Amino acid sequence: MANKKRKTIKYNFGDKHKAYIRCCVDNTFNIAEGAVRAGKTIDNVYAFAHELKTTPDKIHLATGSTIANAKLNIGDANGYGLEYIFRGQCRWGKYKDNECLYIKGPDTDGKSKIVIFAGAAKANSYAKIRGNSYGMWIATEINLHHDSSIKEAFNRQLAAQRRKIFWDLNPDNPNAPIYTEYIDKYKMLAEEGTLLGGYNYEHFSIFDNINIPESRRLEIISQYDPNSIWYHRDIEGQRCISEGLIYRQFADNPDKYSLRFESTDQKEQFCRDIEFISLGVDFGGNRSLTTFVATAFHRRFTKITALKDHNIPGRKGEIDSDKVNGEFIGFVQRLMLEYPGIPIKYCFADSEAQYLINGLHKASRKAGLVIQFGDSAKNAITQRIYCGNTLLNTGRLQIHEDCRILRGGLIYATWDPVAAADGRDERLDNFSSDIDILDAWEYSWERFMKQLLPKWEVTN
Repeated sequence: MANKKRKTIKYNFGDKHKAYIRCCVDNTFNIAEGAVRAGKTIDNVYAFAHELKTTPDKIHLATGSTIANAKLNIGDANGYGLEYIFRGQCRWGKYKDNECLYIKGPDTDGKSKIVIFAGAAKANSYAKIRGNSYGMWIATEINLHHDSSIKEAFNRQLAAQRRKIFWDLNPDNPNAPIYTEYIDKYKMLAEEGTLLGGYNYEHFSIFDNINIPESRRLEIISQYDPNSIWYHRDIEGQRCISEGLIYRQFADNPDKYSLRFESTDQKEQFCRDIEFISLGVDFGGNRSLTTFVATAFHRRFTKITALKDHNIPGRKGEIDSDKVNGEFIGFVQRLMLEYPGIPIKYCFADSEAQYLINGLHKASRKAGLVIQFGDSAKNAITQRIYCGNTLLNTGRLQIHEDCRILRGGLIYATWDPVAAADGRDERLDNFSSDIDILDAWEYSWERFMKQLLPKWEVTN
């Protein structure tokens, strides 16, 4: 492999980061926790790459919540990742059907190193990393990894000649298993002197990253609702329990986010800015009703507006497919009359009821409606809540006054205190609030989360 490395990466580490990286040399367990954009991931990537140059082990592991997340944050890292550190000495490829980065060149003394990239958030993700023995393991957002993946990765390191672990994470619920079963447990064992290999832990805040100018720092902070758990975790760097109202800023002042057309001209101007409408459907079940929500996407994904919602009347828990089809067609036709000329392009519905989705598709074609149907993405509810809260906080979400069901769902949505005490962030589902309307609303836009809320670039 020809060595074409010409550029030098301009690292600029603060003293706290330098101290952490130096400690990585002498410790097996290296954990960087703290606020967003604090530089945690870059520290670990740098330390991991340094060890790659001399480690006797050939195959190593890099994981994220998804494989795309791992490749973005560890492989690319906005110009500071492995593919840049080993520029001219590496190439992307496959190893036993796994995405990997092959590294060989002067930095590794001509020896081949293979870094396997894998996702680790799902219960069955561990299957992708089986079959190999790994030397080192670097993981980004370790708190989003499934426990089975964590255990499997540890098992795969048993034969390592230079075993090292590099984890980063934003603060989570203080009772989360990543703390009780691993991070805090290892800290206690290290203090007792019973943890072999050494323990290197550091907590960073956004103010520890000397590369972020104050204007940029304020821009990042402005995304967050100061009352949200994500503000306390991502900005203040605190481990905190999810509790109370989920959309407190909306509950405190719902009119601030409401849309009301005062004139025909205002409505026409609004419609000119809409690119398409997407529908979300949550099918009824035990003690719940089938629900529809229509969301308008403004041009260039600058904003979304919930336009219309509807619950199918009847007894909860009963689903009549013919009635669902009829109510859906009526809902769409009323929407077309109210907003003529705006394409209703998509409908995303609860993926667990394929026969109902197929029924909606057939009924729509019969009615002459051109709508593309698809399954709900079923992203983690906490991801959907984070996106919704961020859109609210940045003034990119509004709710039409006709959406009375959705307004109520947002006002009364609450974190589950029992789950929080057990270390989990979950929306309360005891029928004290309408979470079905929230599911339908989220289904209508969750497929476009990356366009609505692009991930802030990784910076040291």
